[in-house]
Amino acid sequence: MKKGFTLLEMIVVVIIVSVLMLLTIPNISKVIDSVDSKACDAMTKVVDSGIVEFKLDYGTMPNSITDLVNGGYIDSSQTSCSNGKALSIVNGHCVHE
Repeated sequence: MKKGFTLLEMIVVVIIVSVLMLLTIPNISKVIDSVDSKACDAMTKVVDSGIVEFKLDYGTMPNSITDLVNGGYIDSSQTSCSNGKALSIVNGHCVHE
């Protein structure tokens, strides 16, 4: 008698793997969206801290993110979120699109 898998057994294994992938892939994309959102919120807090430091040093709010970059309060890479949303200053607070 030969040892090995029958075609039917192989098809069952492929179906099971396919179902597992169908269940897993949507969850992975949800996690990635959640991580991007949390990273953007964290970047917003970093820029808010720069705004507070700028106000303490100059006595006024910065007009734009560029003022913070030029003053050395944030790095140029901190002007947008990792998902590409640009950051801006509105009413003394950092907001993203």
